[in-house]
Amino acid sequence: MHHNVFAELSIIIAIATGISLVMRLLRQPLIIGHIITGIIVGPSVFHLVQSAETIEVFANIGIALLLFIIGLGLNPKVVKEVGKVAGLTGILQVAATAGFAWGGGIILGMSKTESAFFAVAIAFSSTIIILKLLSDKKEQNRLYGKIAIGILLIQDVLATIALLFVTSRSSGGFSAGQLLYLAIKGSIIVTPLFIIGNKVIPKLQKLIAGSQEFLFLFAIGWGFGTAALFELAGFSIEIGALVAGISLASLPFTQEISARLRPLRDFFIIVFFIALGTRIGFDNLQALLPAIIMGCVITIFFKPLVILTIMGLLSYTKRTSFKTAVSMAQISEFSLVFVILGNRQGLVSDDLVGITTMIALITIAISAYLIIYSDKLFTMSEEFLSMFERRKTHFEHESKHHYDLVLFGYRKGGHEFINVFKSMKKRYVVIDYDPEIIDVLENRKIDYLYGDAMDIELLEEAGLDKAKLIVSTITDHETNKFLVHLLSEINPGAVIILHGENVHQASELYEMGASYVIIPHYIGSEKIGTLIKKSHLRKSEFKKFREKHLAYLETHFSPVE
Repeated sequence: MHHNVFAELSIIIAIATGISLVMRLLRQPLIIGHIITGIIVGPSVFHLVQSAETIEVFANIGIALLLFIIGLGLNPKVVKEVGKVAGLTGILQVAATAGFAWGGGIILGMSKTESAFFAVAIAFSSTIIILKLLSDKKEQNRLYGKIAIGILLIQDVLATIALLFVTSRSSGGFSAGQLLYLAIKGSIIVTPLFIIGNKVIPKLQKLIAGSQEFLFLFAIGWGFGTAALFELAGFSIEIGALVAGISLASLPFTQEISARLRPLRDFFIIVFFIALGTRIGFDNLQALLPAIIMGCVITIFFKPLVILTIMGLLSYTKRTSFKTAVSMAQISEFSLVFVILGNRQGLVSDDLVGITTMIALITIAISAYLIIYSDKLFTMSEEFLSMFERRKTHFEHESKHHYDLVLFGYRKGGHEFINVFKSMKKRYVVIDYDPEIIDVLENRKIDYLYGDAMDIELLEEAGLDKAKLIVSTITDHETNKFLVHLLSEINPGAVIILHGENVHQASELYEMGASYVIIPHYIGSEKIGTLIKKSHLRKSEFKKFREKHLAYLETHFSPVE
């Protein structure tokens, strides 16, 4: 029977929108709403999903986009920063959790094989859930976020080995030679990727970043192509997409790529969570309840406890250890794939598939709340957590850039402003959209961000809410209106200097809250630089300049309609 995939997907998205609205009204995480949507449209309720393969493809696109964007934000230096703690914690946590879960399975009467599958399913955490929530909170570059991502990478490698072990059962067994072969294949793929990403692409950045349309297409081609290559080589899509992002992480236009891919990612990742919900069934629930409860307890309490203990012994602060630990309190989407594969090969029963899917639903839902409210939970349990902290600890250095001075646009008068900024001995950054300017800034070793001044996420990355002075030499009036409106909401105490082409634009910007408006025929960059230094960044001083400027405009110019 032919199914109309477009109509089917449209109905699913419509239902997802309605449920998401309810979740918004109830102030609950939207991820939970998406999984509930999957349950409703899946076989457990209305059975609306007839084109499961198409939905699965969409879900895989979402996974690839999410991990590619995360990879773009992971400079290879991160590996050096958190490699030791991520490696030790990841391996020890998987071993301890799997051992504990295996014992629990034996106690509940599972066979040794089923207990082994149960143990592996419980041991791994969800890459997609954790990265999505860290990304939503803008904390993937915090120390705990980096460690969590590092642990997930270790888990992904171990998961690949576990999957290889299961698939090899049907072809005569698993050997160390297969593992070595897999490692060699990985090296053959990764080495050229990083050579191209770090040596070839930087020389072509004007060509690539000169067209926003081509930059978008290049990013998708690179990310999807690498993910597909890894999948063909016997790895997972997740590892391939993440490596694709990391290989480009040192390029100046990665922030712009991330910003352009995020809307696409958000749509497809919603489909992933819906697809996850469709797998969840409620058959024979009562008989499976003891195993479900035990699995949830191990996942939500024992697994984070192991991570807390290990990181405490490695001298990390209780806050960093706690936030890393609670982020891992769920089982992975890999767990479902792993158990289903074992079921298809006759190694485990249908009951274990049901147990795993219910544990996935419950732990993913609970962990979403744990991650979102981790700061409040830490405050509530801080006294108890002191037992996991050693006297000498690794304190987190705030990874989000904090700049006192922000300059939008470098081409028109930017050089003079940079000289002023340097003389003030405060941290500054230039935000520009021109690849040629980015080359200039890079050669002069000036901190910069490449992207659009109206990109909210880029502005968050620049820390605009904490800046003391924002200068825009951009001539586009709508962009300047957007900036002054945004700053009046998120940073009303900042000094805001903007560009105006005429009296009418200057008057409008002043009315919206600009501290000073540069009109080329009235004042040059050199004079405004002197003004900045004399004001000592006090907004009250700018009020005096503002009144003087307004009086001058009223007596010398008539408004231009």
